[in-house]
Amino acid sequence: MKQKREEIRNVAIIAHVDHGKTTLVDVLLKQSGIFRENQEVAERVMDSNDIERERGITILSKNTAVSYNGHKINIIDTPGHADFGGEVERILKMVNGVILVVDAFEGAMPQTKFVLRKALELKLPVIVCVNKIDRPEARPKEVVDEVLELFLELEADDAQLDCPFIYASAKAGTAVRDLSDTPENMAPLFDTIIDYIPAPEGDPEAGTQLLISTIDYNEYVGRIGVGKVDNGKVSVNQEVLIVNAHEPEKQKKVKISKLYEFEGLEKKEVREAGIGSIVAISGISDIHIGDTLCAPEHPEPIPFLKISEPTIAMHFMVNNSPLAGKEGKYVTSRHLRDRLMRELNTDVSLRVEETDSTESFKVSGRGELHLSVLIENMRREGYEFAVSKAEVLYKKDENDKLLEPMDQAYIDVPDEFSGTVIEKLSQRKGELITMGTGTGGYTRLEFSIPSRGLIGYRGEFLTDTKGNGIINTIFQGYGPYKGDIQYRKQGSLIAFESGESVTYGLFNAQERGTLFIGPGEQVYSGMVVGQNPKAEDIELNVCKKKQLTNTRSSGADEALRLTPPRILSLEQALDFIDTDELLEVTPKNLRIRKKILDPTLRKRAAFAAKNS
Repeated sequence: MKQKREEIRNVAIIAHVDHGKTTLVDVLLKQSGIFRENQEVAERVMDSNDIERERGITILSKNTAVSYNGHKINIIDTPGHADFGGEVERILKMVNGVILVVDAFEGAMPQTKFVLRKALELKLPVIVCVNKIDRPEARPKEVVDEVLELFLELEADDAQLDCPFIYASAKAGTAVRDLSDTPENMAPLFDTIIDYIPAPEGDPEAGTQLLISTIDYNEYVGRIGVGKVDNGKVSVNQEVLIVNAHEPEKQKKVKISKLYEFEGLEKKEVREAGIGSIVAISGISDIHIGDTLCAPEHPEPIPFLKISEPTIAMHFMVNNSPLAGKEGKYVTSRHLRDRLMRELNTDVSLRVEETDSTESFKVSGRGELHLSVLIENMRREGYEFAVSKAEVLYKKDENDKLLEPMDQAYIDVPDEFSGTVIEKLSQRKGELITMGTGTGGYTRLEFSIPSRGLIGYRGEFLTDTKGNGIINTIFQGYGPYKGDIQYRKQGSLIAFESGESVTYGLFNAQERGTLFIGPGEQVYSGMVVGQNPKAEDIELNVCKKKQLTNTRSSGADEALRLTPPRILSLEQALDFIDTDELLEVTPKNLRIRKKILDPTLRKRAAFAAKNS
């Protein structure tokens, strides 16, 4: 007999990147009295990982819970980036409704559409929260119309269309039901959650059924499965059976050793939990996303969305440059393998495959951002390794025709730059679908483009639009192969001697292009030290010292003026490298190098490739 647990509400906060989800969760936590009066609380308290804080993005979904008027509200903060879309799909299986946060100026954006589509497909009720209404250029009324149009476009049913709208400023900590109301606090949003989001329901008398939707990992206790109790109850020391809807043969008996519920930012140990509770379970080493824990006498798996397949791959390999092993703590293939395998514990959209060489691993993910975050994390942990240029993963259809991943790119760009952007994306096999006028002198473009056409484009896009353009991409599916794309029209400036770069050598080199290094840096033969504006590679000697004679003083060097080098960030370096180059990643440096360091062997290989 199904029953509702009226005292619980489970909601996910979904939105496009940077529309204020994490700040909103902060305010809900603070106003629910979770923190003590004098407790120091960091901004964006849910973004716990360093990279999340620095980049201001959410990468992993986070669970929290607040109490309000006798109700426990479980809140899950989800990522907004398309690369982490796999996270969003799974989380929605745990909740009974969503809060869709939309920026009062930017309005409905690509990722808003993506996350809303997922919620509507699962028939979840939606509360729309128009955030940042205190922005000077906010246009909340038009944004409400845009959101309703999006609902109609996504074929929402009548009940979903009749959703409540809340106007908020997460930064100020206020929300109102009507724009004419006086803002005081977040109570209108709390009340709407209680009134509009249904309570979870299930059969408390039935056998246990709990679907694992996310995995956490802790070095002390190993894997921690997080999910919602659908039926029955779970308790400590209970014997359960692990089954999986996508793996019918999987059946394994395990024992629950520890059980936690969420309270604020903490996990609180409990003895048992009933239907509708979101719990964390530790002590089961072989637990995966999509597993159902159920009573041994009723092994019924809960159907589950298959995780989206990766579309892009890179090779991670042991660093074998002349400077290898000098800056990293973990440098061997065993270290690299263990670390990549450990990443699979928590990141389900990632794939790691062994290759013919024990020194190299093929790592596939959902996009460039997905893989660059992994590289940055490993680098900070003290790993030293090299990565190849990102390449897309192709498929074949039933007629043996080659298919490639396609993306939809939504671009907001100042009117004067729209021609440049259209030209550049057309060269990269992009197809302009719509072109409309945005607000405030901006043009909105929508392209269908092969995923490989976007590799290395973001940096160029920011340069072309003088930093004023916004580009958002979303995976569209696989389409027919669109033909060859020329990635890079510039060549590399390559050092042909090992040693330390000196002002004299660099001064002569800078006439040939843009340098990536300054004086006093370690270089080696085959290392890329700059960019040549022309298409071919040029070899240079940046370690060249001026010959001293009795007519020239060595101090004359000081008069040489060097242009400041262009220091590449990790993303820019990944964008820049070509197919015959590698990026050497160490905790202290990023160096671009040719795969084949020896100039003679490199020329031979290039000649052979040309004539093959």
